[in-house]
Amino acid sequence: MNGLRVAVLSFAHEHAASYISLLHDRTDVELLTADPDFATAPADELRGRGFAARHGAAYVETYEEALAWGPDAVVICAENARHRDLVLAAAEVGAHVLCEKPLATRVEDAEAMVAACDAAGVVLMTAYPVRFSPEFATLRALVESGALGVVLGGTGTNNGKLPAGRSWFTDPELSGGGALADHVVHVADLLDALLGEEAVAVRAVTNRIVHGDDPRVRAETGGLVSITYAGGAEVTVDCSWSVPDGAPTWGGLTLQVVGTGGVVEIDPFGAHVGGVVAGGAEQAWLGLGENLDALMLEHFLGCVRTGSTPGPDGRAGLRSLRVVAAAQESVAAGGAVVRLTPSSAR
Repeated sequence: MNGLRVAVLSFAHEHAASYISLLHDRTDVELLTADPDFATAPADELRGRGFAARHGAAYVETYEEALAWGPDAVVICAENARHRDLVLAAAEVGAHVLCEKPLATRVEDAEAMVAACDAAGVVLMTAYPVRFSPEFATLRALVESGALGVVLGGTGTNNGKLPAGRSWFTDPELSGGGALADHVVHVADLLDALLGEEAVAVRAVTNRIVHGDDPRVRAETGGLVSITYAGGAEVTVDCSWSVPDGAPTWGGLTLQVVGTGGVVEIDPFGAHVGGVVAGGAEQAWLGLGENLDALMLEHFLGCVRTGSTPGPDGRAGLRSLRVVAAAQESVAAGGAVVRLTPSSAR
């Protein structure tokens, strides 16, 4: 098997550490990293060459050097507002792209990214690891087999801790929003894959009750989003950064689907061994099950090798971003219902 050259561009996203570790351990991948934007991050956030050294990864000082290396593929972990420029630069040199979510901070930027990768003939995949969980695969099989009958609606949750160690998450200029932008896209992507149809109406409300006294947090920390799909299904998504800092795990995602033939709920991050350690002073949480980042990377690299279309491709990332953009428009309009027009073909 020929080795693939893979470059990780930016360490801004928390998942960069996981991707680098997984790629570094593969015998079929040659890895290079770059994070020149570390200079714009707070001094107490480990970025740049120091971060690469901690994870044993080869490092260059600029994105231009990384792309001149001739990568077969890149993994983009930059701040959300910087995704567009890096995707377009990667497409220009013919590199396939796995881009962190949300795909962009503006719908028009995501559209440009999809168009650029189409024109270059390269894969564009959006990083939605929950798509690859065995729990979701089971749910999807039940829906596709007709076992749940007609899907009437459901409830999704994605609640976590306030992102620590990466302050840009709470800066709307770099992130595109707070908990709504960070968490709704994951659930919206699962629904997109499950229903095979687009959202046609969105209503949302948000607040900053949690962490409201922290001047560093300039984005919403909680929200409730109602989504209507073309086939009539109604789904509510609860998103927040409400998990306490001292909790034993980062948070979790659940999805309950209600159909005419039954109800199924999945909790992909719920399987664990828990307890109390250190004389009762600390809670323990040992997650069980598959490494979803590893499953996602395996799928992406397979698509790079074969040229096949990835599961959550760029268009899937665009559709989930359109849901978030509509939710933000609804919030700005005091919770009004926002209608969506159909996007490009699936």
